[in-house]
This record gives sequence, structure tokens and C-alpha cells, in this order.
Amino acid sequence: MAIATGILLIWLSLGQIAPGLLPRLPRLTLAQHDRLNTVMVNLSLKPRPWTPLLLGLCWGLIPCGFLYAAQIRAAETGQWWRGAVLMLAFGLGTVPTMLGISWVAGRWSSDRRSQLFRLGGWVTLVAGLLLILRTGESHGNGLSAYGSLALLMLALIARPASGWWQGQLSGLLRYRRGLGVGSFVLAIAHVLHIFTFAWNWKAQAVWFLIPSHRLGVLLGLVAMALMAPAALTSFDQLQQHWRPWRAVHLLTLPALGLAIAHTILLDRRYGGFGSTGGSAIATMALVGIGATVLLLRWRSLNFAR
Repeated sequence: MAIATGILLIWLSLGQIAPGLLPRLPRLTLAQHDRLNTVMVNLSLKPRPWTPLLLGLCWGLIPCGFLYAAQIRAAETGQWWRGAVLMLAFGLGTVPTMLGISWVAGRWSSDRRSQLFRLGGWVTLVAGLLLILRTGESHGNGLSAYGSLALLMLALIARPASGWWQGQLSGLLRYRRGLGVGSFVLAIAHVLHIFTFAWNWKAQAVWFLIPSHRLGVLLGLVAMALMAPAALTSFDQLQQHWRPWRAVHLLTLPALGLAIAHTILLDRRYGGFGSTGGSAIATMALVGIGATVLLLRWRSLNFAR
């Protein structure tokens, strides 16, 4: 179910990012575009005691990776009342974010709001990728780790992707800075998760790992260290007065390679570099995706020169 939902979200996000790139799915346009919006607007204009309930039922049809993940988790409880309580907790947890976004969007210009809408397509794309990547034996640590990896890849292909499909992906370049900084933030969250829940803040626990896992930990820390300068120099004031910032940001290229090696060494779902019981196909796929991202970014550098 998670894989199918992830594929659906990726399809819908690409339709939002680059309209016309993919054929529309007739049964999904109801949940994606005008028809569902029209239904919800008509309901809100006719207030009745049951209107909030109907609006809530319609809201559940809107494509949303986080909502789908919560619905899947609620279904896994196996009891209707447990699922209802879980969805209630999820709804209450989203209230601060929803109110905050509404407050900010209400004070933005129409151009800024359109940018926010386009950014939503990229957020949906990342959510779809995460749903696919974190299937099976997954946990919060996997969410932060794969989220960091996905955002870093998107940040690196932002420039070459800006010219694809008649420039319909040019919006990705606009959000490259946010994607890169977001990747670094999730990498920090990943490290904090490991130190808190796996090692109980005892750094010496790393010496009890097998050699390949110790190497993986080292490569991951080096990758995060290489990402730090780019994240810390991603603001206009510094870039206007410090010319070497572009060279500093190139450190993210080896950081991606090290992060992929870190993932393969420590995630037992992969079958490369000494891990046992993993999938060699998954290993080759991840290496292939990473190599493609690095090649595209490197070619864009040579073309710019």
C-alpha cells in the first residue's frame, strides 16, 4: 500500500511541477484539481450542522503524503476506535502548521503564494519518494536519513533540470537553497536520532559495531561535515561579499557519494559492500541514481564554464 501510494504521489507531484509532462489519470483528477475544490467551496457556502463533517470527509481525498501515511498507520491498528484516535491525534498535530501557513500566505503577494503552490509539488514528490524508500522495516531514523538524501539529490540536479521539458522544471532551481539546507537539517536530525535512541548518547558504542558499520558511520559523519559549509553560507549577505562560496558548495558532490556509501553500509536492505541478506538490485539502483545525479551536476558545471 505504501509503494502504491508513493507512486501515486510522485505522479501527482510531477503533474503539478510540470503540467502536461504526464497524462492525467481520469479517476484521480477529482482528488487533485477543480472538481473536489468546487465541492468543498459549495459545502462551505451552505453552513449546516453536518457541514464540518462533510468537509472533513472531502479533505481526506486531497493528495497528501503525510495524510496517506497516517491513514495507512490507522488501518494497521486493526480496530476502528484506535484508528479514529490516531487520525484525531494526527489532525490536532497539523493544526499549528496549517494555521501558520494560512496566516503567512494571507500576508503574501499573489506571486509569493503561487511560488508556495509550486513548492508544494516538490514537497509532494519528496513525500512520495520517502513512502517508497521507507517501506518494510522502517522507523523515524529512516525517514530523516532518506529525506536528507532525497533533498540533497534534488538540490544537486536543480540547475541541469531547469532546462528540461521546455524549462517547466525551472522552479526547482528557485528552491535549490531551501532543498540543500533542508537536507543538512535532516542529516542533523538523523545523527541526533542515532545518538539518542541507538547509542543512548554513548559515543563509545561505535567501537562495538562491525568494521563495515564503523566505516559507514565515519563516511556519514564526513558527508555531513562536507554539507555544513554549503548550508552555513546559504544566505544572500555572505554570498554578495564572499566570492569563494560557489567552490564551497561543490563540496556537496563528494558528500552525496559518501552519503550513498553510508546508506549501503548501514542499511541491511542493500546487498553491497559487505552487508548480508540485502538486495544487490537495490544497491545497484541507489548507486545508479547517485551516479546519474553527480554526472548531470558535473556536466552542468562544465557547460557553465
